[in-house]
Amino acid sequence: MSSQAVTREPRPGASFEERSVWIQLVGVALALGAYFVVAGWMLASGITILPAFAGVFVVAVVLLVAILVGGHLVAALVGRPEPADVRDHEIEWRAESRTGWILATGVIGAIGALVVAVEPVWVAHLLLLSLYLSELARLGLQLVYYRRGI
Repeated sequence: MSSQAVTREPRPGASFEERSVWIQLVGVALALGAYFVVAGWMLASGITILPAFAGVFVVAVVLLVAILVGGHLVAALVGRPEPADVRDHEIEWRAESRTGWILATGVIGAIGALVVAVEPVWVAHLLLLSLYLSELARLGLQLVYYRRGI
């Protein structure tokens, strides 16, 4: 891959791919952020059986899907979607490669928690939290790269 394809100037305005990343960031932040707020209240009030969280999680996923579908419909109506190009793939790859350690750290922490017999509800939330933080970091870094013109 030539450096010219990777370091070209930013496109005027936001591409469909960049708008998609914004939609994903807002959706994940709102839907899963709301889940963690509710789950935090549940944990603080002593609820520690994992199935009790399933309904809240399903609602969060449905909310996430609604935000993503609605946001992408609006983005498609506002501007014609164009196929992802080499720059879009490079941005996604760089962000993924620089934030994967967050998820890996959470997985290793969860394995350690299982070794010392931490309750499964805490292990599950540690795994979900590491996935959430990893996704927020990845999407945020993608936006930084779009704005920087990588």
